[in-house]
Amino acid sequence: MCGIVGYVGPRQAAGVLLEGLAHLEYRGYDSAGLAVLGPEGIRRCRSVGKLRNLQEALRDAPLSGQIGIGHTRWATHGCVSESNAHPHTDADGMLALIHNGIVENYVALKAGLLAEGCVFASQTDSEVIALLISRHYQQGAVPLLEAVRAALRQIEGSNVIIVLSALEPDRLVAARAGNAGGLVVGLGDGEMLVASDATAILEYTQRVIFLGDRELAMVTATGVECFDMESRIVTKSPTTLSWNPLMAAKGGYKHFMLKEIMEQPRSLADAVAGRVDLDRGTVVLPDLDPLRPVWPHLRRLHAVGCGTAWHACLIAKYLIEDLARIPVEVDYGSEFRYREPLLAPGSVVLVITQSGETADTLGAMQTALDRGMQSVALVNAVGSQAARLADGVVYLNAGPEIGVASTKAFTSQVVVAYLLAIYLGQVRGALDEPRRRALLQAASELPNLVGGMLAGGNDFAGIAERYSSSQDVLYLGRGINYPAALEGALKLKEISYIHAEGYPAGEMKHGPIALIDDKLPVVAICTRDRVRDKMLSNIEQVVARGGRVIAVAEEGDDQVADKASDVLWVPHCSAHLAPIMVSIPLQLLAYHIALRRGCDVDQPRNLAKSVTVE
Repeated sequence: MCGIVGYVGPRQAAGVLLEGLAHLEYRGYDSAGLAVLGPEGIRRCRSVGKLRNLQEALRDAPLSGQIGIGHTRWATHGCVSESNAHPHTDADGMLALIHNGIVENYVALKAGLLAEGCVFASQTDSEVIALLISRHYQQGAVPLLEAVRAALRQIEGSNVIIVLSALEPDRLVAARAGNAGGLVVGLGDGEMLVASDATAILEYTQRVIFLGDRELAMVTATGVECFDMESRIVTKSPTTLSWNPLMAAKGGYKHFMLKEIMEQPRSLADAVAGRVDLDRGTVVLPDLDPLRPVWPHLRRLHAVGCGTAWHACLIAKYLIEDLARIPVEVDYGSEFRYREPLLAPGSVVLVITQSGETADTLGAMQTALDRGMQSVALVNAVGSQAARLADGVVYLNAGPEIGVASTKAFTSQVVVAYLLAIYLGQVRGALDEPRRRALLQAASELPNLVGGMLAGGNDFAGIAERYSSSQDVLYLGRGINYPAALEGALKLKEISYIHAEGYPAGEMKHGPIALIDDKLPVVAICTRDRVRDKMLSNIEQVVARGGRVIAVAEEGDDQVADKASDVLWVPHCSAHLAPIMVSIPLQLLAYHIALRRGCDVDQPRNLAKSVTVE
């Protein structure tokens, strides 16, 4: 969950590291720190809170040097304090380390180090790694790379580290073990960068290599060498990223979240582009070609995700079962990997993930791999571990998503799931050509419909003013719009801190109706689909009990307008794509309510973008 970055080259490292951390702060913002190796040895600067506090501290006490490491923390072990902030050092201050992950056996390791006389300056598990490396480094008089490898052999759990030593001043050693998150090396011109996320290095290079599980890298200003845990050289082919620095900037918007909401016409178009042949009525997904022999015999899909991606999995279930006629089970990643799922022959695991580094999702993929099953990943981050583990991958093409609360990545997940459903229906003969052509035409029209909706027409600020003091909100939807209700409620919870619950509307009478009074706003998704009359009935039941309804309805639906207190209007679109259309105004509603309440929209408390620990 933490953000890590390292630099070696001709520039002053501190400035480069701060820029990198600014792009990584969405991964954690409890504290931040730098360690830079200069004429006076390794010097650190650390501060509690957001990155601006570190920037202010560095203005008073700048760090000079051309090699260094930086960290932004999401706390796991130890309270939020300067002593627990990274980077951590050994007792002599000759070695500094930054870390993302959890050392599962740190209690036993710490006890052993204490028995040897080691003194700890923090409450973190990360400091254990620094002291272990230091012990191997000094006792064996071995190179830093070997000391890191020896320490990693003692550590249990998923961890990513970057290490700096004053004794080897021209290099960084980076290592990755398990599913703690990504580690990317940026290949610059006479300079090298290492980071947990490519967004941190786009200012300097788009040529990268990705470290795999149980791999180490020795990084100097002129090159990088990669090794496995057995000291064998690992050859890596560079990847050129299509993302650029402007894509990771706010572009004049007040918040990344608002920018990313407004980018959805483009991100949806990019998700569809090159994958739709309207003339033939076919979906083209060449990265799924390795699985072509599997599709005719496919009996079941197990869709796995976490948070927003789990909602996308639920929508994928509706789409794939309806369009491809394949049964789909949906699991949270954390439940799938520990419940001993029944994975029968003829099943494939489908994972949906923005970062491709979510620990529980990767754990589910590993479970499938261990059972001899194949997997498909719908993923945004190119070169991520999910993309590398999967037998087939479909990239979302949404571009960098910096706001912690997912917006454009979610709608891209849904439209890609829609294309996957049509593709499976196509290769299995469940969809004839005329129907495929109609479905694909709807996908092609979607970006323009979303663009028109975002151009104006809904009074989000006014509705936010009326409901921003609410303590609870109920979201209702039916059918394929039920997951959209869950996602709308999650957005409100994440960024405004208002308690919100999403429910299938048919279940309202089985409990939630007891909550309804004039203080409980009810968001009701009521589009013109086959369950519209049922949703109208739900709205009437809420109004009859004094509840206030914020309806999401199609333009011109006067019946809904007559019953609701407020309406968020959306254009008519295919019922299969309605979750995208209705989710976008719910994103904007949550944004404006959070803004009204003075919340930090891009970096809500206690959250991080990539959940790389359990």
